Amino acid sequence: MFGFAVKAVGLAAETVVTMGGLKVMPDLPLSAFVPESADILILPGGESWTDGEVPQVSEVVRAMVALSRPVAAICAATLAWLTAGCSTIVCIRATARTSSGSMSTSYRGEEFYRASPAARDRCVITANGLAPFAFAVETFRASATERERDIETYGKLYSHGVA
Repeated sequence: MFGFAVKAVGLAAETVVTMGGLKVMPDLPLSAFVPESADILILPGGESWTDGEVPQVSEVVRAMVALSRPVAAICAATLAWLTAGCSTIVCIRATARTSSGSMSTSYRGEEFYRASPAARDRCVITANGLAPFAFAVETFRASATERERDIETYGKLYSHGVA
């Protein structure tokens, strides 16, 4: 619909099996990812984010922010923002605020928190795990600003079943 070129990036080149059983074969390992070549970085949710910081991911998140490129994180992937030290730079819809257990002590952006399904502010897009369509809409808005009418239609269709 939007014509984006998507690349799956893994911590390594091996196939990853998601907590839902989906097998994903990365197009490239994180070590080969060049932030300057990406228009956006999307971090998928999952329980592995609660295991603590992934330094290589933190480095890439900080690089994307330095380039003013959007980083989108859904569900527990918002913890990547916290561990990268980016929680106070933007309005963050931090799932970590309520669901991260011991990691929640890292959250220092309380004044930036919005109780909404998804939020976008400057180079960050976040959403709770129950709002994949709101997350996609905000991701599209950051990546295809000229397509706002189509994005609005998409949002209505998949959120409410009507266009």
